[in-house]
Amino acid sequence: MQSLSLYLMAFVYVAAGVNHFIRPKLYMAIMPPYLPAHSELVMLSGVAEVVLGIGLLFPATRSVSAWGLILLLVAVFPANVYMATSGRFRKLPRWLLWARLPLQGLLIWWAWQYT
Repeated sequence: MQSLSLYLMAFVYVAAGVNHFIRPKLYMAIMPPYLPAHSELVMLSGVAEVVLGIGLLFPATRSVSAWGLILLLVAVFPANVYMATSGRFRKLPRWLLWARLPLQGLLIWWAWQYT
């Protein structure tokens, strides 16, 4: 079960990272206005997710990658807060926008399992 969880986590992050390049407008829309260089930050976070997701697959880099994902999840949390509070995302149910916030804690816990 531990291996399945690890492979699933790696897949989720690699897929999410690749999605930053396929649908960058989606990610740029959730960037808080006070952050600079939205496009560059979206691309950087996409690269980070791909690299860290792949890094989970190798025992030598697994712990560093898990810590990197934890830091990344903390770093992107303001974007999730902005998405929930800005009122710009009316097409999505409010409960779903707010549910993303505690989901970050669950994702951090999941990554912690591999530190």
